[in-house]
Amino acid sequence: MIFWDILPFLFAVREINENPKFLPNITLGYNVYENYFNPRMTSEALVDMLSMGQQHIPNYGCGRKNRMLAVLEGANSEISTQISTMLDIYKIPQVSYGFITQIPRNKDRLTFFYQTAPKQEPPFLGIIKLLLHFRWTWINVLAPENDSGERFISSFSSVAASNGICVAFTYRIPMINVYRKINMLFLLLNTKANVVICQLDSQAMTTLLVVTQQVKIHSGTVGKVWITTALQDLSVRLLFKFADLQHTHLYLTFLIQTNKAIRYDNFDELLFDIKQFEQKAFRCLFSKHGMSVKIWKRCLEGKNWDNPDQAVTERILSQDNYSIYKAIQAVAQTLHAADLFRSNWRRKKRLDRLAPPWVPPWQLHPFLRLFWHYNVSMNRDEFHENQDLAADFHIVNWVRWPNKSTAGVDVGRIERWDSSEVKIAIDDSAIVWPTWFNQTAPFSRCTKSCRPGQAKLTKEGEPVCCYDCTPCAEGAISTQEDSDNCNKCPDDQYSNQDRDQCVDKVISFLSYEQPLEISLTFLALFSSLNTLLVLGIFVKYRETPIVKANNRDLTYVLLGSLLFCFLSPFLFIGRPQRVTCLLRQTAFSVIFSVAISSLLAKTVMVVVAFMATKPGNTMRKWLGKIWANSIVLSCSSVQLGICIVWLGISPPFPDSDLHSQPGLIILQCNEGSVVMFYSALGYMGFLAATCFTLAFLARKLPGAFNEAKLITFSMLVFCSVWVSFVPTYLSTKGKYMVAVQVFSILSSSLGLLICIFVPKCYIIVFKPELNTKELLMLKTKDGT
Repeated sequence: MIFWDILPFLFAVREINENPKFLPNITLGYNVYENYFNPRMTSEALVDMLSMGQQHIPNYGCGRKNRMLAVLEGANSEISTQISTMLDIYKIPQVSYGFITQIPRNKDRLTFFYQTAPKQEPPFLGIIKLLLHFRWTWINVLAPENDSGERFISSFSSVAASNGICVAFTYRIPMINVYRKINMLFLLLNTKANVVICQLDSQAMTTLLVVTQQVKIHSGTVGKVWITTALQDLSVRLLFKFADLQHTHLYLTFLIQTNKAIRYDNFDELLFDIKQFEQKAFRCLFSKHGMSVKIWKRCLEGKNWDNPDQAVTERILSQDNYSIYKAIQAVAQTLHAADLFRSNWRRKKRLDRLAPPWVPPWQLHPFLRLFWHYNVSMNRDEFHENQDLAADFHIVNWVRWPNKSTAGVDVGRIERWDSSEVKIAIDDSAIVWPTWFNQTAPFSRCTKSCRPGQAKLTKEGEPVCCYDCTPCAEGAISTQEDSDNCNKCPDDQYSNQDRDQCVDKVISFLSYEQPLEISLTFLALFSSLNTLLVLGIFVKYRETPIVKANNRDLTYVLLGSLLFCFLSPFLFIGRPQRVTCLLRQTAFSVIFSVAISSLLAKTVMVVVAFMATKPGNTMRKWLGKIWANSIVLSCSSVQLGICIVWLGISPPFPDSDLHSQPGLIILQCNEGSVVMFYSALGYMGFLAATCFTLAFLARKLPGAFNEAKLITFSMLVFCSVWVSFVPTYLSTKGKYMVAVQVFSILSSSLGLLICIFVPKCYIIVFKPELNTKELLMLKTKDGT
């Protein structure tokens, strides 16, 4: 026991003995032992306590009348378990006022163990939340080299891993080998993990203090953040008194919240006050004899001493000593209750002469076990038969100021008393960051954070904290750093360029506002006007030989169908509507079928006319208009039938495509039945191929105005356009599919208009001398 821990015994015991209403027939005394963290010395101290005589002979009660009722101890887990093993034989209560680390829950071994302070560790989730608050996911773990340390490393590492925090290295503090201690600390300071989670009892703290002095940690060039489980605040002050950690290291620890205000005074003044009071309260200096290697060198309490003033008392009764003080008070209250119960029982049974005048230790257990455990953290009586005592914790940043004074800055708290969940509150601005970290929170991660717009990609064979960053795919985003995965945007939204936000998709269709659409519109209007101009020329010169020679009625039908072909793109341009979707493909198919049927009829008429010129040939009767019109009507009717069936079984309808093009909502006409669409297109191709074949075969027939040559070339252009249309149409998306079809309509129609009618208009307008019947007859006779 550290020498200042005996002072609460003086205050508590004297206060109890001077109270006439409290334990009136009992005078409390105490013995204080120091075990030096040594199991052998602990055993010797226990034997001395159990021995009634001068010699270490347990169970021999000659000469000593004082009775031991309870043992109060603040040892670590291993020593505390050793004490329990021996005291259980005598059924003597063992009351622990210190922080207990990893006490095994074996009721057979700890039958008479009572705890007045919570376990040393705040809940592991509290530490985890502290790490996650600062995004420290790559840490080291430090613990004593004993069973308690091993259990701490195993338990904490498991909880950390389940919360995405990786333990880079674990270190055990050796208690004997100095070389291993120094080597351990050098390894610890040179790891990339800048945060160290420590489980430190008093012995481990002393060991760490000695080692840090030897390696001169205060002048080192590697800074770390040390986060320890709950420690005695005086132990922390000792560390800061002899090791200046402030400029390089940040030290965070946990102190149990109590109803007593915490005072962080100058540690040197505290030591001075304790030493002054020690000289008055004892016949010798406990700090001299109590630290001797032989525990039986006793330093007795003085008979006459006065309480120091209130300020000194508050300074001496720090949070740690206040815990001891309250534990003594709690045991005394239990003894008082047991004494009253026993006195009443003896009085009722009339056993005053038979029963001994003192309370045996075993009679305290019903009151300690069944009624309460005193929780010094909450300053209240509680019954926790199968649970650890609950407590809230201060998160304290220990600072050594330039004037060498040590202070603890309250920077947050962990609360778990009133809730099953662990709650943490941290005031970042209150933390005094060392100059090594440039006054900011250090980086302690295996890899740099993935920015928003990226997701973590785990490396095979590496810890989960070591990962690569991969950009989110198109249409997916991540809004936070270190996202495990990317979230897909809604169907009507799309990811921006940085992949960290969903934005509304742009509505796309073939409108009249963009240059492409304007160009197609201008070309359609220009071609329509030219068609009207050609039609006007043919109407005006309808009586001329060249117009009559090429079947004037079919020419008018062809020009009319070409005019509608040039106007049909206006069904494709603009926002898709139900009416336009129904008409665009069907109207286009029927109109083009009429145009090609007219050309086919013209070609057939050329062949029939040539055959009719031969003597005795009966083909002359087929030269009438009825045959030509029949060809046009029959061929067009088939296409019309296909379109009617199409509209009947699966008509086109307005639709929106949300997925084919990133960032766009394409408004389009769904063709309904793809089979019917390609059937109509295929039939039109069949007519064009038939017309081209006949025209190609009839291209060398004699005649002054043989249109077979012109039809052959025009159909070659027409077929070339529509053959290239199919792969181009299938390889484009969105509004460009519509633009490809509009362009194909206009270019193929222009091919027909230019190849068939431009040469005739040139003769009609610019070479009228060639447009005569005599020249026509002459060329026919010559066969040219």
